[in-house]
Order: sequence, then C-alpha cells, then structure tokens
Amino acid sequence: MINPAITTASSRNAGQRSWLFLLAYALANAGGVIAYMPLLTLLLPLKVEQLAGAERIGLFSATVIAGSLAASMCNVLFGWLSDRSLRRGGGRRRWVVIGLAATCCSFLGVALADAAATIIAAIVLFQASVNALLAPLTAIMADEVPDAQKGVAGGLLSAAVPIASAVSAGIVGLAWAGEGMRLTIVAAVLIATCLPLLLIPAQATPLAPPPPREADIRRRDLVSAWGARLLVQVAGNALSLYLLYYFQSIVPTMAGRELAPRVGNLLTLAYVLALPIALVAGRASDRFGRRKAVLLVGAVIAGAGLLGMAFASDWRWAAVAFAVYAVGSAVFLALHSAFAMQLLPTPANRGRDLGLLNLANTLPALLGPFLTWALATPEDFAAVLLVLAFLTLSGGAAMIGVRSRS
Repeated sequence: MINPAITTASSRNAGQRSWLFLLAYALANAGGVIAYMPLLTLLLPLKVEQLAGAERIGLFSATVIAGSLAASMCNVLFGWLSDRSLRRGGGRRRWVVIGLAATCCSFLGVALADAAATIIAAIVLFQASVNALLAPLTAIMADEVPDAQKGVAGGLLSAAVPIASAVSAGIVGLAWAGEGMRLTIVAAVLIATCLPLLLIPAQATPLAPPPPREADIRRRDLVSAWGARLLVQVAGNALSLYLLYYFQSIVPTMAGRELAPRVGNLLTLAYVLALPIALVAGRASDRFGRRKAVLLVGAVIAGAGLLGMAFASDWRWAAVAFAVYAVGSAVFLALHSAFAMQLLPTPANRGRDLGLLNLANTLPALLGPFLTWALATPEDFAAVLLVLAFLTLSGGAAMIGVRSRS
C-alpha cells in the first residue's frame, strides 16, 4: 500500500503547476475534442448521406467501425512512441506537433472523398492522425500535473465537451460555408487551442518507479479502473448515438425536425451544468484525497439519471433525468481520468498504458449500439436504459476494489 505521507511529500517536492498551465492544458484538450466531434457527429453523417443516400446507415456504420478500430490501435502505438521519445530526451510535445499537422492534413482527405471506399479510408487516416495528437497529449497530464492537482485538472477537462458542442453547432450553422471551409475552420480552431500549451516548456513531475510489489498491485487496480470506465462509457456511447430517438419515443407526436433543436439545447444546458460541478468535485478530491468516494457518487448519480429516463413519461421528466445523468457521468469520467493516471505502474510507459486504458473509450462504440439494437424499439427504450443503469452502477462499484489509492 502507498504511504500517504510519502505521497504528499513527493507532491509538495514536485511543486504545483500554475493555473496558466492547467488552463492551457485544458484548452488543448478541448482542441483535441474539437478535432473529432464536429466531424464525426455532424459533418460525417452529412457527407455519408450525400454519398450513399438510402444506404447511408450501412456506410456510416462501416466507416465508424473502421475508424474506431484504427483509433484503438493508433492511440496505443503513438502513446508508446511518445514514451520512447521521452526516454531519449525528446519529450512528448514533438508528437503533439506531428499529430496536429497530420490531423489538419487528414481533413483534406475527408473533403476530397467521393466514394464509399475513399470516405472509409479518409476516416481511418483521420483517426490515426488525431490519435497521434491525443495519445501524447493525454500523457502530458500524467507527466506534468502533480497528483495533488490531478483532480482539479480532471475537472477542467470536462469543459471540452460543451466547448466542442458549441463549436460544432456554430460550424454547422454557417450556411454559407461548404464542407471544405468548415473543416478548414476546425483545423484553425485546433491549432489555436493547442498552441498555448506547446509554447509552455515541459516540466515533468519527478516520480520514482514504485517497488515491484506495489507495481503489481497498481496493474491489478488499473485493470479494475479500465473495466469501470468501460461499463460507464457504454451508456455514454449509446446515449450519444440514440438520444434523439429516445426523446422521439417520449414525445412521438413531435416531428423530428422540431425535436432536434430541443434536444440540442438540452445537451448544451446539461454539459454546461455539469462543468462547475465536475470542477468542484475534482477540487474536493484533491483537497481531501478521497477520489474513490467521489467516483462512486458520480456513478450513482449517473445511474439514477438513467433509471429516471427509463421510467419518464413526458419531455420534462425525461429532460431532467438526462441532465442528472450528464452531471453524474461528467463527474465520474473527469475524475476517473485523473485517478487512473495515479495507478500507472511505471512512469516509463505512461503513454502506452494510457493508450490501453483508452480502449475503454473506443470499445463501447461497438457495445453500445449492439445493446440498443437488441433491447430498444422506436417506441420503448426502457429495457436498454435499465441495463445501462446497471452497467453504470457496476462501474462505480468496481472502483471500490482499487487498493493502492483512496
């Protein structure tokens, strides 16, 4: 077990990072989300519809699955490559620059794709490029943010989704802009958000490798944390894809084109509401050193929201229940990222290990749609929501088994 006194002393000796650095890192993380959210959630479906027409669902599914597989492999690969670079004195920021350049170039491939095969290939290239950016970017937090600040840093990361959602809505709302111009705007925003972090010199937090027995305990704990995030993310993935269909089952008398803006406004409101709560929860976990308790509370709140959605019978209660879910999920996922970084068994392989942990974000892209297809109908989402609530609560309970950290 880790001696809390030694951990505290180590954190103090390492020195805290400034708010300027924490905000620059959070901004760069938001840029990473902006790199893929507008494209994958809004621009790609429009592109696929233009290319495939009535066959769009099949092509879209094939494209998303191929991209998810590429993302899973490349996040591990580029995390490992950034580990090697760090050990040789080169640092991770050079990989962030490479990923940034590759991502911007990959947008051109998406814009030029004019057939089913080329759009699949373009998205695979894009996912490889954006994960060359995201993998070392994630590892920078593990390297440079002391444990005593990881909670508040994790809370700041929750700003990425509402910022990216606003950018996505703004880009799609540009009626005068074509596909190429929209992707150019995304590239410009990505560069602008990453630049402040790249201008701040690296300042690694000194941390000695744990004793072999402690490293073994952390590995087992990291597996538990991986499983917990996977269970919680299944619900998040399913809702991100099928939320509009869920609300159509609640208010079947409203046309989809009328309902979509209401759902969009609800998403924005829920994400904005979750941000300060996640930040306060992260700060509290730093102050009191009780991350597992906060994670469990977040999972319970998210599960309660899913149960509320399962039994809601009108728009008002369904919207309230979704907001409750969004708050609990944001708290869990933001704090989980910080907590998992403290479980890494060795500083030498942080990028690789975080890439493996990232599989808990990409695999639900396959599991969530399967559960929804098997259990939901256009008129009734109750069964799948009950299962998602159970999985979310199980994810929170899995964190109790972590032994090396409180």
